[in-house]
Amino acid sequence: MTAGRDKLIRFYKGTEGEETVIRLVDLAEQAVRTQKFRLSGFLDPYGAEIAETVAANYDGLTVGFDGGYPGAERQRSAFCHEDFGGRPDFSIAAVRVEWNDAFLRLTHRDVLGALMGLGMDRATTGDILVSAGTARILVDKKMAPFIVEHLTSIGATSVEATREDLQNIVPREERTKDIRATVASLRVDAVAAAGFGMSRSRAAADIEADKLKLNWQSVKNAAQSLKEGDMLSLRGRGRVEVVAISGQTKKGRTGVWLRRFL
Repeated sequence: MTAGRDKLIRFYKGTEGEETVIRLVDLAEQAVRTQKFRLSGFLDPYGAEIAETVAANYDGLTVGFDGGYPGAERQRSAFCHEDFGGRPDFSIAAVRVEWNDAFLRLTHRDVLGALMGLGMDRATTGDILVSAGTARILVDKKMAPFIVEHLTSIGATSVEATREDLQNIVPREERTKDIRATVASLRVDAVAAAGFGMSRSRAAADIEADKLKLNWQSVKNAAQSLKEGDMLSLRGRGRVEVVAISGQTKKGRTGVWLRRFL
């Protein structure tokens, strides 16, 4: 297994996926040795891509994903050996958190910050679905009792945490807005400016501040070129997908069809 392991780690070395691939390779090799299954923590979509790459490099190994409800963004991966006859238990629970929203609106960042303030590892937490006065947190089943007992406030706001049935978690309705625009080039700063409705200099500043991600990885260079299917995510502003790229105008600008997830 050493050759495959070394190849994978070398491929991701120096990238944001380096630590993730090391953890996932360890799990994959454990699954091969035991001929059973091994479960990862919650992964973002980039981590899920890495898990698929890892599984493809080991004979007799498959990988499945579950985030606790259909359409979850953060999901756990289960590496399964072909001789494992059962179905993997993804060990996911849901916690419902409620507060009085008459005077204060809490956000995803507020809830996540409170969880991290309790000393939780991000890998133990999946999606956090926030609505008026309520958040539903997908979490490693072992951590659910801890959250119910210890999450009593978010900032200065008192909250009550209780267990929630996973069957009550429904896919969130994503509000989208289609944007058809022309850009001077397909540089990430130019497309981000069009998609998020801001100046190109502001987009460049957000890149510098590590607020903008491309396909869930930090953007290292504002001049990086985008292609169809790429996804931009801006902290606090949602996501923008590059749906299609059309031809150039007479003035040399490039037409783009963007979909913003609000």
